[in-house]
Amino acid sequence: MPTGRLTMRRIRDVLRLKFAQGLSERAIAASLGLGKGSVGTYLRRARDAGLTWPLPEGLDDDSLELLLFPNASDVTDPDRPVPDWAAIDKELRRRSVTRMLLWQEYRAQHPNGFGYTWFCTHFEAWKGRVRPSMRQTHVGGEKVFVDFAGDTIDVVDPATGEVSEAKLFVATMGASSYTYAVAVASEGLEDWIAAHVGMFDYLGGVPQVVEPDNLKSAVIKADRYDPGLNRTYAEMAEHYGTAILPARVRKPKDKAKVEVAVQVAQRWILARLRNHRFFSLAELNAAIRPLLDALNMRVMRDYGASRADLFATLDRPNLQPLPAEPYVFARWKRARVAPDYHIEVDRCWNSVPFSLIRQVVDARITHRTVEVFHRGTRVASHMRNPGRRSHITAPEHMPSAHRRYAEWSPARILSRAAKLGPSVAAFCDIVMQDRPHPEQGFRTCLGILSLARSFEPQRLDAACRRGISIKARSVSSIRSILKTGLDQAFMEPEPDELPLQQPNIRGQKYYH
Repeated sequence: MPTGRLTMRRIRDVLRLKFAQGLSERAIAASLGLGKGSVGTYLRRARDAGLTWPLPEGLDDDSLELLLFPNASDVTDPDRPVPDWAAIDKELRRRSVTRMLLWQEYRAQHPNGFGYTWFCTHFEAWKGRVRPSMRQTHVGGEKVFVDFAGDTIDVVDPATGEVSEAKLFVATMGASSYTYAVAVASEGLEDWIAAHVGMFDYLGGVPQVVEPDNLKSAVIKADRYDPGLNRTYAEMAEHYGTAILPARVRKPKDKAKVEVAVQVAQRWILARLRNHRFFSLAELNAAIRPLLDALNMRVMRDYGASRADLFATLDRPNLQPLPAEPYVFARWKRARVAPDYHIEVDRCWNSVPFSLIRQVVDARITHRTVEVFHRGTRVASHMRNPGRRSHITAPEHMPSAHRRYAEWSPARILSRAAKLGPSVAAFCDIVMQDRPHPEQGFRTCLGILSLARSFEPQRLDAACRRGISIKARSVSSIRSILKTGLDQAFMEPEPDELPLQQPNIRGQKYYH
């Protein structure tokens, strides 16, 4: 029976027969010619190291040996101490720090220490024993990972008793695992942006990169090489001076950091609040905050330090400063300018310069303002009108001729029309009443008044009287009546030319 340590090839056979073939320890011992106690010892070490079959891809014999016998290299002379791998990993998260630099510093302190290849091999093996989220090396202040938790928590409307499911937004820093969490009403764009604004405020600075998942509020076109970002999300990133780098589709390892953070937040926060009832998001977030602070202050077993401690030393010094003002949420809308040089925003029409008629413009919509951009240049700005189906028109956007029309009012138009005749005034009044807004009938009324320059007022009044009778509503109809002389039948006779009123005379109206 062999008394020394088995070769890694033989140990792999033990693991394969146990975990892949399901043989008992006695059967494995008989198959490989080993003692039953030796087989049990190797299997116990494999379980302690978290190994099963098949072994992780790329795990060589040196790494396997270090996993199964982690204390073997401790039996060395004091001149060749094993480095503190947790401290090495922490230092690698600092900007511009490399393994070569850390190994050189190690050899400077211990000239007879291990070589660079041994240093790297054993460090990789050490990383294989800790949780998967440590397998990526993140520079301090470089990345923050963001996502929504899969679990939700109920919020009850105190007025109606209606229950809605609040979403938990989770963010974690790459280097320190410092975590932020907040409950929002939905995964919609406005809540998504508000959660980011709160995250930057909580961190007290801005990382270089924000890495989200491919949800619609962040990415409107998922693409491995050139993802299409939501314009509002991209504008927020520009405001804070950071970059958005979405994770690849169906590549969960890209965001393994936040996947672990989401799991921790669900267990540490949502699970503790599962039996509580909340009646508003503010109340729910007030309960989340102390649990979040406790999570960040909790000492992590693998590091011997808390998330808050690592954040203070690794991430915070490398964060970019916050802008002077937080980002104000804004929606973007693309619209084509109508012939009346207005665009529609939430059923309210806002003017732009008349020279942009038929052009495509971009509208930036906040709670208070509507800004219009054409080819990146702002061409109009309006305060939002809370009313529906209203027009907001700036005088400088109108052609000079239209500005003259803007000086008219319904009362002024009717006053001018009454001077030309009662039927002219009645016709103009009907035209303005038939429009959704009286201003939309101004142009027709002004066209009727302009006919007085070519025709006598009596004829114009008669033409309007005929127009009312046939329900005409346009300038071209009245002009046609005047040109064809159809107004003559509606002319009021002069007082001295009144026809004789006899009961046996039918009169001209009889034939009409």
